[in-house]
Amino acid sequence: METKQKNNPLHGVTLENIVNHLVAYYGWEKLGELINIRCFNYDPNVKSSLSFLRKTPWARTKVELLYLKSLRDIAKAEKLNVPKNREN
Repeated sequence: METKQKNNPLHGVTLENIVNHLVAYYGWEKLGELINIRCFNYDPNVKSSLSFLRKTPWARTKVELLYLKSLRDIAKAEKLNVPKNREN
């Protein structure tokens, strides 16, 4: 079973960890710009975001894809030895 998930970067990562990572990496404001959903733009918090994302597959997919993109950006930044935070 482990070999099937070997190349899946989402395996073992909880939705809560994904949301917390994205908030730490982008911040709520930027996250709301990148994924325009109410729980990121109006009184954002992790609990309400998790509740919405667990019930809304299309939004969860967008969040997971953004998480994977952020991991690629971090890996690329580490390779180039530049700061990890995307804020200018």
